Amino acid sequence: ALSAAGSGAVGIAFYTLSLTRLARLIRDRRNLRLDYDGRVAVVRALSSLAPEGYRVYHDVPAEGFTIDHVLVGKKGVFALETITRPKPARAGGVEPATVAYNGHVLFFPRATDDHTVARAEKRAEWLSEWLGRATGEKVAVRAVVAAPGWLIKRTTAAGIPVVNPKQIPS
Repeated sequence: ALSAAGSGAVGIAFYTLSLTRLARLIRDRRNLRLDYDGRVAVVRALSSLAPEGYRVYHDVPAEGFTIDHVLVGKKGVFALETITRPKPARAGGVEPATVAYNGHVLFFPRATDDHTVARAEKRAEWLSEWLGRATGEKVAVRAVVAAPGWLIKRTTAAGIPVVNPKQIPS
């Protein structure tokens, strides 16, 4: 039989495990909600282009990956990748969240992302090749990264467009 101290230790261990698991579930839910809200913001911005003759395709399946959004219209074909990141708490509540972009890397306040731009470029290249094979004509596809909720501060003119979804129509 377990002593009272042993039972207490087991109880504390289960309680700690439960709290850890609950914290992980809360974090995962918050991240899923952030991703969902970000995609909805991009979908809304893209759907505003339909009256101008643009066709929008979401979650386009490819070879081992999915292209978030493909936009086809009079200005060309665009493969959009969506990136969501939690914003830092604002000091004083006035300064908006800003991500710096040097043409290759996204510099968020708490993280550096050197994968999203490269991934968007590779997916646009894949789509260009796939469309070329399917149509028998060369099809240029331009990669774009959408960062919902963030102001984008470009530090150079190089690189693909990285935009807030509100900038997509332009």
